[in-house]
Amino acid sequence: MTVRVLVADDQDLVRTGLSMILDAEPDIDVVGQAADGKAAVELARRLRPDVCLVDIRMPGIDGIEVTELLAGRDVPDPIAVVVITTFDLDEYVHGALRAGARGFLLKDAGPELLVQAVHAAAVGDALIAPNITRRLLATLAAGASSKRRTQPTEPLTQREEQVLKLVAVGRTNAEIAAELFISSTTAKTHVASLLAKIGSRNRVEIAMWAYDTGRVGQ
Repeated sequence: MTVRVLVADDQDLVRTGLSMILDAEPDIDVVGQAADGKAAVELARRLRPDVCLVDIRMPGIDGIEVTELLAGRDVPDPIAVVVITTFDLDEYVHGALRAGARGFLLKDAGPELLVQAVHAAAVGDALIAPNITRRLLATLAAGASSKRRTQPTEPLTQREEQVLKLVAVGRTNAEIAAELFISSTTAKTHVASLLAKIGSRNRVEIAMWAYDTGRVGQ
């Protein structure tokens, strides 16, 4: 399956470079480019790409607002968004992920991680730059006890609790399957059930919920 990608960045050289890296992949097709947030939203809604790669700092509408408009909780037909930036700031990371982003990368992450993030977002997974992931999870763990702990719509099964903890520490479906001795399809089914029961949109929100409710990080 070819992943259709929209690239949005206000710097011409960066936008062109990202597009060239992605277009060089046999299963990725860059279907559009945008130089600002407004154009990104309009193009995304018209072209319906599988993934939008969005710079966080753009004139007019920034990357967090673009994410909210394309992938926010109230969007009926959301588009996967991966946010990419030069600035490694916690407020950007948290803002983007809570707006609905399925990934967060720094522009110096390298082609391999960029491609991985696009592929992950296209299939509903989330990839965050490793150095950011460690800090993000530490922050979530530190703040978990002060948060309001919400309950799932239905009790989690023992297996779902196991899957929840593995998702929260960044395991992929394949890694979860190997660790729990189940098939990847079964792992995917458990993740889908978790999303439904706790009202999350993606794996990042599953991790946030796991820390918020004290199931990990305590």
